[in-house]
Amino acid sequence: MKDLSIKQTEKFVRNELGEDATGHDWYHVDRVRRNALHICKEERFGDPFVIEMAALLHDIPDEKLNKTAELGKAKLESFFKTILVPNEVKEHIIQIIDTISYKGGRKTELKTVEAKIVQDADRLDAIGAIGIARAFAYGGKKGQPIFDPAVQVREEMSLEEYRKGKSTSIHHFYEKLLKLKDLLNTDTAKKIAEKRQEMMLSFLEQFYQEWDGQDL
Repeated sequence: MKDLSIKQTEKFVRNELGEDATGHDWYHVDRVRRNALHICKEERFGDPFVIEMAALLHDIPDEKLNKTAELGKAKLESFFKTILVPNEVKEHIIQIIDTISYKGGRKTELKTVEAKIVQDADRLDAIGAIGIARAFAYGGKKGQPIFDPAVQVREEMSLEEYRKGKSTSIHHFYEKLLKLKDLLNTDTAKKIAEKRQEMMLSFLEQFYQEWDGQDL
């Protein structure tokens, strides 16, 4: 029954996010799933089925990808009516999805080890080489410039400011991406993040050299 639920969920997510151009496509979801299962195996904690399902579904209700947060939640609830998952498991998965988002840096208490693992898995895909690529894909989709030296890095933001305030793709590194390594929950994720953090810092150093013409 669990294998069937996984297959049905994969198909649903592929249909919903398969052509997304913001860095939240099926391949992102699949990487988060693989990250999460790897962390679960290494840490030897958590329910693999709950972790895999939450990883697969984590972007379905995301307000960035839906007209409203309410419509996103309704979409997730509607999907759960099509698969056979015990109610307590469904509620656990929804709780994970509701609490793992960055949302401008406001810390939400994660009540289960499964939530910590899925959050780490998602955040790992936001850093490193793929994180860099996703940052520019999302910034371009939102109509943000690559960089503007006149724009200030935003330190404290409301959710509304985080979602809709003026920024650039390079500023996004300082407002979110470079902060993620120190916000990870598990030792496994922290170890993976070290190399990815170095990649982002090296990229930024090279970016500024080229921006200022120092490499000519």
